[in-house]
Amino acid sequence: MNLEDFIEQMKKQQPVIKGSEIFEMFHKYSQEALKITNEINNKYNTPEEIRILFSKLTGKEIDKNFGLFPPFYTDCGKNITIGKNVFINACCRFQDQGGITIGDDCLIGHNVTIATLNHDFNPQKRANLNPNPVKIGNKVWIGSDSTILPGVEIGDGAIIGAGSVVTKSVHANTIVAGNPAKIIKKIEVNND
Repeated sequence: MNLEDFIEQMKKQQPVIKGSEIFEMFHKYSQEALKITNEINNKYNTPEEIRILFSKLTGKEIDKNFGLFPPFYTDCGKNITIGKNVFINACCRFQDQGGITIGDDCLIGHNVTIATLNHDFNPQKRANLNPNPVKIGNKVWIGSDSTILPGVEIGDGAIIGAGSVVTKSVHANTIVAGNPAKIIKKIEVNND
């Protein structure tokens, strides 16, 4: 199985059975991610060096206006897609096997966790994993210490308040906050 096969399998959102070929790929990509994030996190890198390392981590060219303050953690890396002009602040954790897509002009606060896997509810199958992608629209701001759970879609222009646990999708131009996150208000968009 190659990377393209892995990504296609994750898009199907079918259970990943412990010991299967795709389950073993999780471990292969985790080891690669540990090596690259170690390079990102444990020495000073210029912004350009960070961008090059993040491109290597994801296997995709990252926009020249990308910004990241290390440390950054991921247990795969290969299923992250980043738009243009994205900034990720320090201590973020992306569990991206199920797929994380971040649109243009997004701001990700300190210590944000984005998860795309759940374990099976059946205790006899608990080691099996269920992938479900997270999609973040354009111009989204995710406040510090927030957690975005598998399957969540965040619409363009939304704001996630600091410390929130987002369990359901968020409409465009909406502010949510809390645990679980609830709608605080709609954002009035002024095009001036």
